[in-house]
Amino acid sequence: MPPSHALVRERLEAEEQSRLSPLAARSAEARRDRPDDESPVRTRFQRDRDRILHSKPFRRLKHKTQVFIAPLGDHYRTRLTHTLEVTQIARTVARALRLNEDLVEAIGMGHDLGHTPFGHAGESALSHAQGHSFRHNEQSLRIVEVLLKDGQGLNLTYPVREGIYMHSKGRASVTSTTWGTASTLEGQIIKIADAVAYINHDIDDAMRAGIISQADLPQPLIAELGPTHAERINTMVCDLIDYNWWASGDGTPPVEQVLSMSPHILEITNGLREFMYQRVYLNSRAKEDDSKVRKMIELLYNYFKSNPDELPADLRAINSARGEPIERAVLDYVSGMTDRYAIQAFNRLYVPRTWGI
Repeated sequence: MPPSHALVRERLEAEEQSRLSPLAARSAEARRDRPDDESPVRTRFQRDRDRILHSKPFRRLKHKTQVFIAPLGDHYRTRLTHTLEVTQIARTVARALRLNEDLVEAIGMGHDLGHTPFGHAGESALSHAQGHSFRHNEQSLRIVEVLLKDGQGLNLTYPVREGIYMHSKGRASVTSTTWGTASTLEGQIIKIADAVAYINHDIDDAMRAGIISQADLPQPLIAELGPTHAERINTMVCDLIDYNWWASGDGTPPVEQVLSMSPHILEITNGLREFMYQRVYLNSRAKEDDSKVRKMIELLYNYFKSNPDELPADLRAINSARGEPIERAVLDYVSGMTDRYAIQAFNRLYVPRTWGI
């Protein structure tokens, strides 16, 4: 006779206890803000991952810009493909260090839910429109805590929500603590894996677009990391595993249990990241339409601010129930748009219609 379903989850939790590093997060110990029925066959982190995976904001990532605005080529990254690459890099590290892959996956799937249309150009445009900074990590957290499930949120466990919020970094370093440091090693993995993924895939996309060439890459850094996309990721991932082997439970952990790259590889990685800022992210043909994005986003923001009755009913209901200013609902709506939906909304509101004969 097969076991009762409840035994499946209990067996998974027991396997975590025996298999994972003593420093790994355990799903059975993770807490939610509200009581929630347990799944008979999934751990709490697995449920969190699935709740994010099946959400509308996750599906919208496939039509949101990574670096290149509304690209026509089939092979440019989007926020969705970036999310998948981050998650799989992070799972490789977590498995090697005997950390909790389910937690890593849940954080990775949710970390970019709050990104605007048109990538960082849209984020900058919304910041300008509202008069203060819009931060996608804050919006990601708001989505899972407030906006989904008719204002109830997904009721995710604290380690997942914390990892989503704290994945962001300042420009100075891929390990910067601008938004704090996650209390779990799994959350710390996502912060670094995010940078490992985008530095390398943005190089790939920029070369595909003809913005930079292999010869343009800083050769002393490339000589250390490797000449190809795969080799560079492998160097960074192996360094991350080797330098943090203490996290696996072998050896004595440092007093401050914070994951990092080795000083040498970290310096090289930050150098390559700064090269991308200077040559691609801030000063390249990829940014030529940023002024158009700013104008479009500002017009959409101001239109819905002046016409709140045209906002979706669910956002207006959440806004009213929470007693928030209408600007908050406008921000939620516009930031949640995909690139193409924003363009369609702009065309509907501001571009004259053509008439047939």
